[in-house]
Amino acid sequence: MGIFSGYSGLRVIAEGLTGNKGWKPVWRDPAPKDSYDAIIIGGGGHGLATAFYLAKNHGMTNIAVLEKGYLGSGNIGRNTTIVRANYFLPGNSEFYSHSLKLWEGLEAELNYNVMHSQRGIINLFHSDGQRDAAARRGNAMVNQGDDAVLLDRPRLRRMLPYLDFDNARFPVMGGLYHARGGTARHDAVAWGYARGADMRGVDLIQNCEVTGIDIHAGRVTGVQTTRGPIRAGKVGMVTAGRSGQTAAMAGMRLPVESHVLQAFVTEGLKPAIDHVVTFGMGHFYISQSDKGGLVFGGDIDMYASYAQRGNLPAVEHVMEAGMALMPMIGRARVLRSWGGIMDMTPDGSPIIDKTPIEGLFVDCGWNYGGFKAVPASGWCMAHLMATGESHEVARRFRLNRFETGHLLDEEGTGSQHNLH
Repeated sequence: MGIFSGYSGLRVIAEGLTGNKGWKPVWRDPAPKDSYDAIIIGGGGHGLATAFYLAKNHGMTNIAVLEKGYLGSGNIGRNTTIVRANYFLPGNSEFYSHSLKLWEGLEAELNYNVMHSQRGIINLFHSDGQRDAAARRGNAMVNQGDDAVLLDRPRLRRMLPYLDFDNARFPVMGGLYHARGGTARHDAVAWGYARGADMRGVDLIQNCEVTGIDIHAGRVTGVQTTRGPIRAGKVGMVTAGRSGQTAAMAGMRLPVESHVLQAFVTEGLKPAIDHVVTFGMGHFYISQSDKGGLVFGGDIDMYASYAQRGNLPAVEHVMEAGMALMPMIGRARVLRSWGGIMDMTPDGSPIIDKTPIEGLFVDCGWNYGGFKAVPASGWCMAHLMATGESHEVARRFRLNRFETGHLLDEEGTGSQHNLH
């Protein structure tokens, strides 16, 4: 392969000087076939990862991913790019630990640069009670085999000198440091999985909206789409904030609510924030992108919606939290904001499970944790669809836990969707 072919710095320069006319599509654009062994509804990160691992791990290649828009047009391209494994509860802890290990080998696995940057995550605490909670979480992380260091105030001040340590209401007392956490390029993750799945024979079908799910005698037989009916013996619903609507086509009501979550980015600045930093006294998190923009977000907008846009009170809340934590960002100009649709479960943890309809599977309820979960979600959903059994790290993500009361309330805020 020559220096001006494939992907290289010289190729980028050459294409820039010639109008970028030499790039070729990285995956096929096939027409849908009449039938497949399995169909994945949803061409986001989780759906594409599921298809990739079905092909790679289980040898299933007669698969179609159906996306109503273009690949990566949903939440995978609308998040704040954070990757971490700092969970506390058994069930969540081993799952996200598994996901982080997959992240660490993902670029080699896909032969694709997803810009995974293990710059470290620091969760700040502002009271004795929060310090004790951070210590418990850190111990749980270490027991799981992940990394955690409790930072006292002097050490934290050396690492993050720009914080308002002496804020009268929210003094910064320390932080829980997760060095293996960080960020990745969200859309590149979708592209990498898409290319990998396509190379293994998976059909990635864009502009193909599913309008119905066909069921006969309690078993799924295929789907209806805007491009005609497609038969399949197995169907996976992986549609994030649209999960409730997708399941309704099969006559199901999922225990999820869809809420808007906004994110923001500023103008490009010189390097200032080396880590991902979270505010313990307000839902606020921030990092700096490779292009220099400060990327940050906060709470959901607190009302159910399917609209990918937010409201001004939530914007005000996020800006206030940011200014309370680090007043230095006050002069940075916000360039743009966007909204994603979060599928919130009552306990704040996801669902990867079979449904009462034979051959129909669901992967949903990711709340705030969807992006960091992409590799393990795809891995476990593929295992479930191929074998009919839950993967060992996802066995607590059962649909019936809301009936039995075996909830995974990671934040300890009760079984109410909007509190997670």
